[in-house]
Order: sequence, then structure tokens, then C-alpha cells
Amino acid sequence: MSNADLFPHKHDEIDIELLGHEKRKDWVLQTNMYGNGSVSTGREEKFRLWFDPTEQYHHYSFIWNSHHIVFLVDNIPVREILYNDAISSVYPSKPMSVYATIWDGSEWATHGGKYPVDYKYAPFVASFGEMEMDGCTFDPKKQGVSCSKGSVSSRDPVDGEEFAKLSEQQRMGMEWARKKLMFYSYCKDSSRFKVLPPECKAK
Repeated sequence: MSNADLFPHKHDEIDIELLGHEKRKDWVLQTNMYGNGSVSTGREEKFRLWFDPTEQYHHYSFIWNSHHIVFLVDNIPVREILYNDAISSVYPSKPMSVYATIWDGSEWATHGGKYPVDYKYAPFVASFGEMEMDGCTFDPKKQGVSCSKGSVSSRDPVDGEEFAKLSEQQRMGMEWARKKLMFYSYCKDSSRFKVLPPECKAK
């Protein structure tokens, strides 16, 4: 999701990306988030998928509200970004659109560019189905949304009790994913950041 077309210098973005695949290697899923144009600080986390995403459809989804951002794969949370003081200035807060794209990330996506795209296998095709969205309607004329903000409210399904926090079962699923499948987190990359982003210390 992104709003770079409307806010080119202050854009927000929430990403789920399938990175280039090496033969006989697990598929990699990357999650990322930008807010308020903070593109100089990539907040990437990478996971090895426990399945081959080319064999059948799988569910990739977000929960995004005033409480947290949750990334889910087949309804299993793999990452949660909590809204708090440490991340408030870069937390996505403006309306976004949904995009599905194929693009060449050879310079960085597969071992820092070690394995570039082989175009002899083109054309490359990606497809998706069963898309569902539930949220607040944005009115560009009023520059506002149609549902309430702030505290948990039964009137606002996206900000309501069901989506305000993870269940115990969801937390267990996320703990499994992060212990078994995550192999990179920007919060542990001291070679990249001399000083870790403030939200890393808040974890």
C-alpha cells in the first residue's frame, strides 16, 4: 500500500514483497514500512516462507489501524508494529491505495545483487484473487475519513476490539514465525545503523 502519488515527499507505505528466488533455496518474504517520507530508514524484516508460493494461492494481508500494523501470511501474524511514542512520527497515517507490481530489484533483492534477473525466462506473470478490503472511506474533497479515530470503538470495525490487539493464539503463531522463519531484522543490523531507530529500543 502506498500514497506516493498524492504525497511524493511525505509518502507512507506498507509492503509485503516476495524476493527473487534462487534454485533449491527457500522463498523469501520481506516486510517493510515507511511513514511521512522516511525512506532513508528502511524498516525491513525478512522471513523464509514455509511453502512454495508458486504452487497455489496463499493469503497475504495487513491489519493497519491506530493501534498497530500487523503483517499476516495465511492468517498467521509474522510481524507487528505497535503504535507508540517511539514510532509515532513515522507511523503511516494518511490514506493509501493498494498496488500489486512486478519490478526488478536485482541490485539488492537476492544476496545484494549476486543473482540478477534472468530475462530468458520472461515473461514473468503474477496473479492474485479473492481480494478483500475493509476500512474507512477517504473523501479527497473533505480530506478526511468517514469513520472515527482514536480509542477502540464498536462503530469502527477496523479500529474495533477485534483488531486492536492480537489474540493469544495469534501471538503464539507470531512467536513461531519469528523464531523459526525470520532471518533479518533492521533492529538487529548494527552494521547498517550506528544508532538503531528509536522504536528498536522500545521493543
